[in-house]
Amino acid sequence: MSKTFVYMDYNATTPLRSEVKDRMVEALDVYANASSMHESGRRARAEIEEARASVARLIGAKDGSGLFFTSGGSESNNTVFMTMYQLGRKNPARRKIITTAIEHPCVMNAAAYLAEEGFPVVYLPVDSYGRVDMDTLEKELSPDTLLVSVMAANNEIGTIEDIKTITRMAKKVKAFMHSDATQAVGKIPLSVEDLGLDYLTLSCHKIYGPKGIGALYVRPGSPIQPLIRGGHQENGVRAGTYNNLGIIGFGKAAELALADLPDFGKKLTSLRSRLKEGLMAKIPHVRVNGHPEAVLPNTLNLSFPGAEGEAILLSLDLEGIQVSTGSACASGSLEPSHVLLATGLGPELAHGSIRFSLGRNSTEADVDYVIEKMPPIIQRLRRMSTVNPLLGQE
Repeated sequence: MSKTFVYMDYNATTPLRSEVKDRMVEALDVYANASSMHESGRRARAEIEEARASVARLIGAKDGSGLFFTSGGSESNNTVFMTMYQLGRKNPARRKIITTAIEHPCVMNAAAYLAEEGFPVVYLPVDSYGRVDMDTLEKELSPDTLLVSVMAANNEIGTIEDIKTITRMAKKVKAFMHSDATQAVGKIPLSVEDLGLDYLTLSCHKIYGPKGIGALYVRPGSPIQPLIRGGHQENGVRAGTYNNLGIIGFGKAAELALADLPDFGKKLTSLRSRLKEGLMAKIPHVRVNGHPEAVLPNTLNLSFPGAEGEAILLSLDLEGIQVSTGSACASGSLEPSHVLLATGLGPELAHGSIRFSLGRNSTEADVDYVIEKMPPIIQRLRRMSTVNPLLGQE
């Protein structure tokens, strides 16, 4: 008898879509260096440019001229921050960096590096739903502001930020605007033209494509300095021999994600609601983390007072259910999620949080299986807990 397997950790990574895999298998023979001028090199270059155009369409760019391929979201984000480092060194009067308290670690750590180098860095607070405090942003924006960097949607709680308004505010002081849209691209409609962004980060493995390939959008005319120096690839922005296979896979994944976007949102919103309502009906004292409306259609973060997150995760894993607790990118750390703490959640509730992130392969049967298996797990863990604040209430 085969074991039931339910994957609900799509925000961590997604499986390679069959159509993308088939396209990459076809492209195995596109081995030539795209910088070469011979026929095979020209073929590789054509494939890469076709993929670039597909990715550009996914993010609503006019064309692919401002899109540069990288190894992933972390490299793209670091490229932006190190560009700001170079600009700020040349102009000490304009070097203030504004970001938020709930960014991905690669943004938090890049900002922390600039702070160590003497750059003023402000981490904007968020409300209880995880949305940026606009009043604080307005107070912090000043003529010395160089960059505002706010993620489009949070990877842990799914809250969607009002990037268009934030960009408009940043532009009033002539600051550059960057958004890490790694979790938003392919899940909600996004347009760099509509949002007015100078920089946008995205990563292929979040949209059912291969790992090790991402992109950075740079608005034409916005400054950019290479993080990796060497050859002339990507117009000198990112050196290194082209990852033909990854880029071609990225192009196919982007093409499919754009076509599926309307249906994806409808299906995942329905499944998310079914999961939330089912669990809350069967488990008492559950807290929903994240915004009730401005939230990714696939992301549900719940806290279970009196039950520890890692114990929940491991118990679910024994039942064939795969989820995450806290931040998947901070696994191995005993510290509670910085995102949940920033929303005002106490350490106990933060430690008892579980992120369910659904995807295109998720089904109603998957959701119902989780609703069936989870209540007895929470009940058992709460009874075992020595610090359960709900003892006697269930």
